[in-house]
Amino acid sequence: MSTPPSSPDSSIQIESSPSPETPSSSPHHKMSARNRALIFLTAWLIVLMPFLFWWNTWFGRRLPDSQITEYLQDDKHPRHIQHALIQLGERMGRRDAAAARWYSELTLLASNPVEEVRNTDAWVMGQDTTIPAFHETLLRMLQDSSPMVRGNAALSLVRFGDATGRPQIVALLEPARIVAPFAGHVTDSDKVGTAIHQGGLIAKIMVDPSASQNELRSIELRSPIGGRIRTLSAAPGSHIAAGAEVATIAPADEQVWEALRALYLIGQPDDLPAIRPYQRELPEISDRLRQQALLAEKSIRERATHP
Repeated sequence: MSTPPSSPDSSIQIESSPSPETPSSSPHHKMSARNRALIFLTAWLIVLMPFLFWWNTWFGRRLPDSQITEYLQDDKHPRHIQHALIQLGERMGRRDAAAARWYSELTLLASNPVEEVRNTDAWVMGQDTTIPAFHETLLRMLQDSSPMVRGNAALSLVRFGDATGRPQIVALLEPARIVAPFAGHVTDSDKVGTAIHQGGLIAKIMVDPSASQNELRSIELRSPIGGRIRTLSAAPGSHIAAGAEVATIAPADEQVWEALRALYLIGQPDDLPAIRPYQRELPEISDRLRQQALLAEKSIRERATHP
């Protein structure tokens, strides 16, 4: 094996010792074993902690049957319930007959107090359209207090060949209106065009002393859906009346996509005004949504012509 070339003087080695008159250079201070251990531990924790957080929140992590049962009953950790539900949904999508052992728990979770759990549950029950109890439960979920739960229940009902939830599906295409429940002064707000998650903060209001009998001092207005802030009617420092519109939220692309796909199958001519805005060539409307909106209208017109 070749070795790197040496410099012309590399074969000459000169040994020197410090002169008695010249003090030698100060010796290097060696790090103690304790300090080395602390530095190693700190570096290890910096790597480990994000991994543990990701591992515990990643819904793709496969759960054994015993853990699915444990997670479905873990009311203290709603994300555990969601994790188990998503795992079940994937197994049901693969027609895994063993998933049926948890079916009774799925119908019970439809009344869980946590919105995200009910929302995931509505999606999961749509993965097996042979179960009458799922069909009945989804019909009841059309009356849920959350627009996202109602929408997911309606989308799952389409899998059952049931168009009862069509109004809720059309509503998924509409922007969400955020109104002030009490009069007060806006102390903070986000900006138009900002992307926002479901439950994301839109604005804060300092409530007028006479506006609430509960002595509320301030309230936070949060988005019921994920999407983007389309309009904002109240700037920080302004006063707003009770019931006045604070903002509108344009729905996220994935929500619109699923609604358009469903309306391709069950949409009616009355739904076209809600569909057509997504046919426009605007920067905020992707080609994917535009094409699906055109296909949905075409399908609706064909059904109307040839019922």
